[in-house]
Amino acid sequence: MNTPMMFRLWHMLLGWGSVGLIYTLTDHLQSTGQVMTPSPLDRMIAFTPHAIWLYLSFFVVVPLGYLMTPLDRVRWLSRAMRLTALGAGTVYLLWPTTMVYPVDEGTTLSSTLLAALTYVDSTQNCLPSLHMALMVLAVWGISAARRSVRTAVFIVWVAAIAYSILQLRRHLFIDVVSGAVLALVAGMLVDALGRSRPVALKGNMQ
Repeated sequence: MNTPMMFRLWHMLLGWGSVGLIYTLTDHLQSTGQVMTPSPLDRMIAFTPHAIWLYLSFFVVVPLGYLMTPLDRVRWLSRAMRLTALGAGTVYLLWPTTMVYPVDEGTTLSSTLLAALTYVDSTQNCLPSLHMALMVLAVWGISAARRSVRTAVFIVWVAAIAYSILQLRRHLFIDVVSGAVLALVAGMLVDALGRSRPVALKGNMQ
């Protein structure tokens, strides 16, 4: 890429774009999902359409991840997102899941936005939560800059979005946790592959 900004945007397109593609394809190719049962924790959290505002800030966190991650870690972030998408897509196809969604008959702007989200979003692809997975990777990338205050702010922000996901009943607690675990595994695998590659190249040159 000609400039650092173009490099970042290109890898965001590759990483985040791949997630969208796989999410959409699996939604059309999978069979009817198994209905997930809410846990006691899920039942403790009251549904509210007003959580939509915090939920939608997910679409700010991910781009900021690509813009604030140190340049030498942007490629890692993109690859980790692609690997996460492949992992989640495999689960969606082999074990599709869905849940019972609450009926919101409100007339507020929050309810209108939630209705629009419900219309375009999949009713399946619940476990693992790609929303949670992508946010974990974004914060992981941002944390590589070693700015403690910034990292802490993003951790709190992502935790709040995760709670809003549960408030909106877009996912269950197990979906959110499994999404975070998937992101950690994908990120570590990409890191491990990145470290082994130079070693292999060095061995071939000797």
